[in-house]
Amino acid sequence: MHTTKKIGLAALLALGALGARAADFVPEEVTVGVLPPATPYRLYVSDVAISHIVDGRLHIVEGDTMKYAGIVGTGLTGLSTLSPDRSELYVATTYLSKLNRGTRTDQVDVYDSRTLMLKAEIEIPPKHAQALPYKGTIAVTPDGRFIIVQNATPASSITIVDRRSAKFVTEVPTPGCWGILPAQGVANRFTTVCGDGTLLTVTLDAEGKPAGQQRSERLFDPDQDPVFTQTENNGDTYHFLSFNGQLRTANLGGPVAKIEGAWSLLTDEDRKANWRPGGYQPFALNVAAGRLYVAMHPNGAEGSHKNPAAEIWAFDLATKQRVERVEGNNAVSLAVSRGPNPMLFAIDPLSAGLVSYATAPKLAVGKRVDGFGEAPILIETH
Repeated sequence: MHTTKKIGLAALLALGALGARAADFVPEEVTVGVLPPATPYRLYVSDVAISHIVDGRLHIVEGDTMKYAGIVGTGLTGLSTLSPDRSELYVATTYLSKLNRGTRTDQVDVYDSRTLMLKAEIEIPPKHAQALPYKGTIAVTPDGRFIIVQNATPASSITIVDRRSAKFVTEVPTPGCWGILPAQGVANRFTTVCGDGTLLTVTLDAEGKPAGQQRSERLFDPDQDPVFTQTENNGDTYHFLSFNGQLRTANLGGPVAKIEGAWSLLTDEDRKANWRPGGYQPFALNVAAGRLYVAMHPNGAEGSHKNPAAEIWAFDLATKQRVERVEGNNAVSLAVSRGPNPMLFAIDPLSAGLVSYATAPKLAVGKRVDGFGEAPILIETH
């Protein structure tokens, strides 16, 4: 009996102590985290997650420190891009009702780029291109009004979405043409690259519906020297890179694209060693410095246009001369940051690595992080 009284007293004292602690307890308020203010070195890296492709990811990384900042789910073969003011993130994707089968729903998901919170879901026709996330498969007009999405059924067409009303506007047939290259000097025009080597320019009316289409002269010979789907631009001047190392240029500001010329990245010695560009995002433009960076590999041949880089070559656009060459780190994707001191970033698919390069005073390898994601393939800079 005496022992029982002691146990009971101890229990009461313990309960009393718990009660006192409970009275002091302040519940934590659940809030939404906010990313720190973005620097020019923030990266958005698309990861197709090929082993579970219905669950793709977009990784947000602070490129100057290589620190992980956040993640956004991108569904099945999601295609992503940022608004012109970088305040919103857009993902055109597919969701299946039973994960890997069932009813298909395509939509453009709109995220706040500071909080990564979902702001809107805009349903679109179930036709968005279920492809690797190449640059130019989704784009935004420079005023931020229209989101433009590449379709493939496999027939090619373009979906126009009005961001202002958050509604699907129309589908523009573009048979035999691929990619979205928005004009920058006007807010209602984009160009797409056609299989016959020409460029098709589509002009939209105030509601986002097609008001006219015009084809250019031939930019390239698709049988002899096709171009990569990726482009780089400075305003309305767009650069196209061919499989054999020709850099072709066109102005896409007007109702019809104007071809402006071409030059070779290769010397006679380079051609003897069969140097060629390769990758999925194989070149990047440093607009401020007028430098072009290209992922290059030797012993190139038919079908080697996806090969990783043995070296990265830097070219001066004004002189059309190679000015630097450095270790390639197996790069298949390249992007240059914005801002006053641009950095070059590369993806090494062999180790899922992300590599940084200083661009000044000379091109030099910086930091590297391996095991980054599962199948990173595309880099967009803030």
